[in-house]
Amino acid sequence: MDSLPTSLLSSPATLDLDKGKSHCGNSVVVFDPSVLQKQSKIPEAFIWPRCERPHQPEELEVPVVDLKGFLEGDAASTSRTAAAIRGACASHGFFQVMNHKVDAAALHDALRVADEFFELPLSTKLRARRRPGSTWGYVGAHTDRFASMLPWKETLSFAYDYSGNRDGVVDYITSKLGEEFQPMGYHARNLTALLIVSTESWMTTCDRVETCMQEGAPKDLSLSIMELLGISLGMGRDYYRNFFEDGSSIMRCNNYPPCQEPELTLGTGPHSDPTALTILHQDQVAGLQVFAEGKWRSVSPIAGALVINIGDTFMALTNGRYKSCLHRAVVNRDRRRRSLAFFVCPQADKVVRPAKEFLVGRDGGGGVPRKYPDFTWAELLEFTQSHYRTDASTLQNFTHRTGMNKDASQMEVS
Repeated sequence: MDSLPTSLLSSPATLDLDKGKSHCGNSVVVFDPSVLQKQSKIPEAFIWPRCERPHQPEELEVPVVDLKGFLEGDAASTSRTAAAIRGACASHGFFQVMNHKVDAAALHDALRVADEFFELPLSTKLRARRRPGSTWGYVGAHTDRFASMLPWKETLSFAYDYSGNRDGVVDYITSKLGEEFQPMGYHARNLTALLIVSTESWMTTCDRVETCMQEGAPKDLSLSIMELLGISLGMGRDYYRNFFEDGSSIMRCNNYPPCQEPELTLGTGPHSDPTALTILHQDQVAGLQVFAEGKWRSVSPIAGALVINIGDTFMALTNGRYKSCLHRAVVNRDRRRRSLAFFVCPQADKVVRPAKEFLVGRDGGGGVPRKYPDFTWAELLEFTQSHYRTDASTLQNFTHRTGMNKDASQMEVS
């Protein structure tokens, strides 16, 4: 949807398609929490099928991994950490990390900056709305893509290039909202960098953050996790770090307002992450659920911990050995929930292809036949942004719908 009539920018009205285009359906609902929360019922577009509605699930037992020994070079601790990660990723793909060196106060400030944006009038937030096919900008309930089973949330997303323009976020905020929002732009840039920069390199002054990053001082969290994944898979510390070190990433701020009928809707519908890895900071309001062992299970917030989960791209890199599982978010009646999600992606044109070690016949077996054909991150991203609501079958549907359904087992491997 390229433009919205001014008269509809501050109400949950339904738009006529003669005035605003959407990817599906005949109308677009505008998500304005300040208005919707005053109504006794939620709009029909937010009501999910009975079989998808939330309930009170059991807790999923995910390992809480202490990174201190690994980051200090302790071999025994690294081995124990890798073993815990291996067990979790082969089962459901979720674990939590402690002592990650991301400063708690910085995370608190990051949420505060996100709050400042989400508390703006809807007409102001929509000036930064995401364009079709883009990963940048504001979205309310994904009404730009879907007309039913809408999530009860709003998001603000930025791309982050490890080697590109560090001021892209600042430029985006000021170009969409005005020069008076430049301070928010600087905070948003630091927010985008936060989960790849350790406490040792975190500076409150933007210029000092810039200097540290250009000098290569920070040992960023995302690539440290990639090192551990490589160790856990027997591929060595550098294998995945090298693959992702020139990549790009996406930071997403999620805001889940209180909902008057939380039993009828979802904050985020069931989905798998098409990216390689997700690093999630939750506030202390529960809401994350993972589909594991045939049922939905909760992953409750742990103070000081970050949630890590495997995405579809990394699952393809391991030929399915590590799992990308369905997960969702629920909302509640009384409390707002907020989270920061950092999605790690390879370089757009880099070919995603499993190593020989994960294929049948390598060194006496241990692998399985090739499950996924070669693809680039750009191809998968375009598919998920433009055509498909991600779920447990994303990679299979991507393969078939893009004409890539050849015999993957016969393809060249590295």
